[in-house]
Amino acid sequence: MRQMQRRMDQVERDGGVGKAGSQKEKDQSWIPKIIKKRVCTTFVEDTLSNGALCQCGGKREVHDSVATGDYFGAAIVTQWDSRQHSSECPTDAFGELEFAGAGRRHSHFLRLSCDTPPQIVYTLMTVHWSLPSPNLVVSVVGGEGHEKIKPWVRDILRNGLVRAAQSTGAWILTGGLREGVSRCVGEAVRDHGAAAPALSQKKVIAVGLAPWGLVHNRQQLVNAQGSFPARYYVQNISRDSCCLDNSCQAFLLVDNGSVGRRGGETAFRANLEDYISHQRTGIWGSGSIEIPVLCMLISGDASMLERLDASLKKATPWLVLAGSGPAADLIRELLDNVSTIILSPTSLEGETPESQSSDFCDRVRERVRRYFPDEAELEKLVESALSIYQNRELITIFHGEQEGSDDFDTVLLKALVRASKRVSSKPSEYTEELKLAVAWNRVDIAKTELFNGDIQWRYEDLEKSMTDALINDKPQFVRLFCENGLNIIDYLTYERLESLYRSLPDSSLAYILLQRRLSERQGLAGSQPIMDGPVIVPLSPQSALTSPTSAMELSLYEVSRLLWDLLGDVCQPFYYGPLGLDHSINTRRALRQINKLLLGDCMYRGQRCLSPWAALFIWAVLQNRKEMAVYFWEMVGESVLSALGGCKILRELSKLEGETESKVAMKELAQLFENLAHDVFGECYQNSESRSFTLLIKKSTVWGGATCLQMATAADARLFFSHDGVQSLLSQIWWGDMERSTEVWKLILTFFLPPLLYTNFISFREPEEELNSVAVFYSRDTDSLDGNDATVFSLADIIQNEEEAEQLRALKENLEGSLPTNSKRPFIVSRWRQFWYAPVTSFLGNVLMYFLFLCLFAYVLLVDYKPPPPDGPTPLEFVLYFWVFTLVCEEIRQTFFMGSLFVLQRMRNYIQDVWNKCDLTAITLFILALCCRMYPWSYNFGRAVMAIDFMVFTLRLIHIFAIHKQLGPKIIIVGKMMKDVFFFLFFLAVWLMAYGVTNQALLYSYDPRPNWIFRRVFYRPYLHIFGQIPLNELDTDKLSEINCTNNTTEIEAGAEPCMSMYANWLVAILLVIYLLFTNIVLVNLLIAMFSYTFSKVQEHSDTYWKFQRYNLIVEYHSRPCLAPPFIIISHLHLFIKRSIRHIPSVKSQHFALELRGRKASQLNTWEAIQKENILSAQNKRKRESDTAQLKRTSIKVDNVLKQMVEIRDHDRRLQLLETQLEYCCSALSWMTEALSQSNLIKASRPSPLLKDITPLSPS
Repeated sequence: MRQMQRRMDQVERDGGVGKAGSQKEKDQSWIPKIIKKRVCTTFVEDTLSNGALCQCGGKREVHDSVATGDYFGAAIVTQWDSRQHSSECPTDAFGELEFAGAGRRHSHFLRLSCDTPPQIVYTLMTVHWSLPSPNLVVSVVGGEGHEKIKPWVRDILRNGLVRAAQSTGAWILTGGLREGVSRCVGEAVRDHGAAAPALSQKKVIAVGLAPWGLVHNRQQLVNAQGSFPARYYVQNISRDSCCLDNSCQAFLLVDNGSVGRRGGETAFRANLEDYISHQRTGIWGSGSIEIPVLCMLISGDASMLERLDASLKKATPWLVLAGSGPAADLIRELLDNVSTIILSPTSLEGETPESQSSDFCDRVRERVRRYFPDEAELEKLVESALSIYQNRELITIFHGEQEGSDDFDTVLLKALVRASKRVSSKPSEYTEELKLAVAWNRVDIAKTELFNGDIQWRYEDLEKSMTDALINDKPQFVRLFCENGLNIIDYLTYERLESLYRSLPDSSLAYILLQRRLSERQGLAGSQPIMDGPVIVPLSPQSALTSPTSAMELSLYEVSRLLWDLLGDVCQPFYYGPLGLDHSINTRRALRQINKLLLGDCMYRGQRCLSPWAALFIWAVLQNRKEMAVYFWEMVGESVLSALGGCKILRELSKLEGETESKVAMKELAQLFENLAHDVFGECYQNSESRSFTLLIKKSTVWGGATCLQMATAADARLFFSHDGVQSLLSQIWWGDMERSTEVWKLILTFFLPPLLYTNFISFREPEEELNSVAVFYSRDTDSLDGNDATVFSLADIIQNEEEAEQLRALKENLEGSLPTNSKRPFIVSRWRQFWYAPVTSFLGNVLMYFLFLCLFAYVLLVDYKPPPPDGPTPLEFVLYFWVFTLVCEEIRQTFFMGSLFVLQRMRNYIQDVWNKCDLTAITLFILALCCRMYPWSYNFGRAVMAIDFMVFTLRLIHIFAIHKQLGPKIIIVGKMMKDVFFFLFFLAVWLMAYGVTNQALLYSYDPRPNWIFRRVFYRPYLHIFGQIPLNELDTDKLSEINCTNNTTEIEAGAEPCMSMYANWLVAILLVIYLLFTNIVLVNLLIAMFSYTFSKVQEHSDTYWKFQRYNLIVEYHSRPCLAPPFIIISHLHLFIKRSIRHIPSVKSQHFALELRGRKASQLNTWEAIQKENILSAQNKRKRESDTAQLKRTSIKVDNVLKQMVEIRDHDRRLQLLETQLEYCCSALSWMTEALSQSNLIKASRPSPLLKDITPLSPS
């Protein structure tokens, strides 16, 4: 067996390369070397055929030898045996099967010996044939040949078995032929495939196991090299036949050397069922249970008793359809009637065990003789029946004619649970039933049967099933477990979290990215880097949790690095705390420490995860599991920030995903989370404006110090920024202490007349308003979260309130010390700070000073640009140089002194902004022009560069208009149109090149001058688009006389070449085609692209503008209040304040606020309440939708139909009872009459009379 497996792997590797056209043949070219067929080699005469046929069914001519004696050479061989009289040789029938005229997908088929190991066949089916691993295997046996199948059995197969297989992801093993029960199963699968959606069709896998010698037209399948595909013609007849059924996805044609004989596949089928029952369910075998295998007996002949007995001895459970046929009815009577009679109390009195056993055998023999009267080996059948009775716990009797096909999957579940209760060593029946329900993903069964309140589940009972549900993406079970006793805090340790990440599918993007990070760490550790192949992970999550994890396996550090790559500098690295790493440590040192840590005891793995719901939410988001991620989001705290974080992760993953379907799914899920964040924040804003503002700027401990605004910016969440609550906070920060209704012209006038500050010309908010708003916020925290005042206080509450009062007094003192409008400063100074420290004032000042800068630049460039020293530069030019120097100082501050990241990361963030690139380009050009203008030999070049630089500085002015509601979206439109222009220029360049070269070649036979070639190939065709067409070169009638020559020597010396008149007509035709395409097709294409871009952006112009406005507000909020060139004063002031006096920034708290302790907990609770309100409203709308109402109506109609069926059954029983009662009455009347006429009994009174009972009728 092991040698065959190694040989299979070797052959598979040898045949794994090749061209795509023959890939299927090469993938399965190893099959004849491993899998064999059987051929009868010894002729054993069949007496019924007069010596013409062998007992195998074949003719005498096809046999190599004739058997005259057995191995002892004494007796004549009278019984043909497959093992002795047949030999194995390489199979010659395998590949894909195409049913002619069926119009469906191809099926796989294989001819194999009856002695083939089932391990090879199962591997072939799941790996090479890509059949999904089953969660259940139902083997339908019995009903072979031309036996008539009862209508209610057909209904069970169609509405019960196939529906249960679809809901559980099962394989159905059938006979594979168009006869008997196999044909009924095939019709049921085919009907399901026609009615069910595409996704569910993949879940119903029908596998046909048929004897090779019985298959009709089997020679069409024979091909030693394999058939891809083999065309198989099916007889168009309505009656049963031995043709293959086209409803099966795979065929295993078992060959025991016989021809036209049944039963050759029985032993192999039993071995395959037994092998599958020892494999595990789930992805890559990660399930918590072995694959359940259930045999379903329908009808059956006498040989089925031996098959049933052998299977029961291997502990395979059976489901018997009572009333379907002889064998099934015998088993039903054996288990119901006979056992009831033998074990009844009356039958046990006065009888010895020997008499009971003898009586029981007699009764079994009587039943067997009744159902199989023509069988010769009666005693053998009786022994099989008695052996079956000994294993009766594995058999479930289903009375399908009375019970119907409804809830047939529940019947299958109970049959398997009954068997697992006998086989399993665990005492709890419900644990096994739960494992089966999880494997089948049947949460409805679990709710009705297991979680109905009757069972008190413990944490230990749910732990393994929870892991199974997480790995195999079954969110409904995860929700069910968490609602019924599983504590997620105890469940999720860092070790289990690592095992969950190790269980990611090999094909997922997150797995590939994690392996890259793992290979980096392994490379630093000196080990071999991971190859492109999959990394070996434990087969089951439980083994991953208990086995020692080496440093070569995936750890939380790789997860942290992946999240850092996706989230960037928005938040600090995840899981650095448990790993013992500092947030400021560089990557190389962190890798060394992690390798050292993982080689040790790894104490962190036994710790509980601090934020289990957030960790599971990130785990689900990385796998793009929608339903699972949404459930974890519902459970996680800080719902707005978590939704925005999921949106950011998914949008970054979508940029790396190569498959279109996965990319679209990630983008849709990211948009869903953005909508959830928008809706929850909207509910928060309606409930409390002040708390919602705090929610936006509060730093999160779960998300590494990130705020909602920072995460929304990184996630490009335009919809979230368009919310009125976000814009209200931004407007409040933008205007500072001034009223939002202040006109802009008042601010500009105040620039030139500062004394207006100290009048009522500009309205300011009073400082008491801000103190009161803060006091109200803190006082609200002491109230109940639903808005009502708390009236009952305990001693602890009073102490907490006293502490809060002290905190409030300290906060007021801090505010009085930090707010610009406090009483410590004089009114003149405080009002001055109120005006100049507002971002709107800084913005307007920069705009005015930038206009003045451009005017100075233009004046110097046009009027006052003197020659190199000693004549120049002029004083105004020096003023311009100093002005640009202050701009450089501001860019340096933005690059190196903003944020708390590494220097390289700060530079990378600076370069990513488009306008920063524009600033960098302008400053670089200015420095280059300044250097060049100082020297006479480069003066003109420096002046030209300075002129170009003025254009760049002027274009920078566009960014200033982003704050305007109408002009802001137009800037975005112009930027997107520039991308459209590049695509247009590409098409235009193709036509310019094609027409220009052809035109030059036709007009001038020889002209080697490079400048003229460039003019005539590119420049002139470009001018043709705008109507500048030289007719004197195109029309021979208007050709003017010029001095030209055709002498190549003179032309090379610089003379003008003469034009060629040979193909002048062709030049005119090409010009017409060129202008037609460029002026009409390409130009209109560009206009259409511009129109589409404009309409697309204009449709969401308000959303684009609000998002753009936030970036501008953040930029000018962080800028010094003075504009260049006076900004140098602010730079010196900031340097002294931050570096020398170490005074922290007050303005930074406007966008990032740190709350701790009870305040943070109360804010999170309040946010969770608003989230619950939103979810409740959404669920209510979903329940009231037409789809939900239609579904509820359908359920009610189904219940009514079930009740109608029950009523009809009651009516039938009442009619039967009335018939029996009528018979009893007639018998009693007869007895009464007979007794009255006899002299045996003398009555003392007359017989009673029957009173007339009038039925009641409604009046």
